[in-house]
Amino acid sequence: MRHEEAYHDRIILEAMTFYGYHGVNPEERKVGQPFMVDLQVYGDFRVPGRSDNLEDTVDYSELYRITKAVVEGEPHNLLESVAETIAQRILDSFEVAAVAVRVAKPSPPVAGATLKGAAVEVYRECPTKG
Repeated sequence: MRHEEAYHDRIILEAMTFYGYHGVNPEERKVGQPFMVDLQVYGDFRVPGRSDNLEDTVDYSELYRITKAVVEGEPHNLLESVAETIAQRILDSFEVAAVAVRVAKPSPPVAGATLKGAAVEVYRECPTKG
């Protein structure tokens, strides 16, 4: 059973925007561009729902901090690598069942193409849960 099915509770952070230097194109590495990230963190959030205590849940500001550090940090060639790094850092930092990370380039440099954006989404489960 996937955690996505087992844990209906999730924390969602949408459209976090950061400036980074990711891409295989040398110009992307030199000039940089904005990246948008959406997170979904899966778990059982009944305890914080009842206690109303921040200590019982995953702090949104920490999720934001981790994401910002990756996107604004060391350049990656691929969006897949950016998403994977974010997912692994969240799984390493919090006791959650799974995480979905979507990383998008609003204006990817695709020769001769007109497109709104390009994105990659990864879903990773905690290996020690369920």
